[in-house]
Amino acid sequence: MTTFDVQGRPEPPLTGDETATLLGFLEFQRATFAWKCQGLDAKGLGTRVASSSMTLGGMLKHLALVEDWWCSQWLHGQDPEPPWDSIDWDADPDWEWNTASTDTPAQLYKMWQDSVTRSRAQVTDALTNGGLDRLAVRSSPKGDAPSLRWILLHLVEEYARHNGHADLIRESIDGLVGE
Repeated sequence: MTTFDVQGRPEPPLTGDETATLLGFLEFQRATFAWKCQGLDAKGLGTRVASSSMTLGGMLKHLALVEDWWCSQWLHGQDPEPPWDSIDWDADPDWEWNTASTDTPAQLYKMWQDSVTRSRAQVTDALTNGGLDRLAVRSSPKGDAPSLRWILLHLVEEYARHNGHADLIRESIDGLVGE
């Protein structure tokens, strides 16, 4: 049975197996990020702190890309989905960060939520067909392919890192604090 904290985030299991623990921490980190972005309008999603160019809107778009990159393109070898399929990444390697301000809050929230939904389905498929040791279809130029275990840990790390940024930005917007 899943328990939830006061913010409605699912608590990772204290005694789960490796898969349940990895997925539990990933879902907790995703829920933390959603909590930090919750209820913000375009101004809030575009807020910057000090000299940083980072925004919560940019993080929504970036994390949507990260989800699709690792779970669709690397893990399953799928072609990029729109909008990622039409981007000239050589011309603007930070496109997702640089263009978030042109998207509405609804577009940003939907983009991220849709990518998380796709990732959940792709991870479930990979767990059913190979488990945590399953290697990604895509490999590095050296020929190395990460395991599903590595991809899940990388996603936890990516969210945890950006949740720290999100904490600072959200606190500067309306004083919302918490882990």
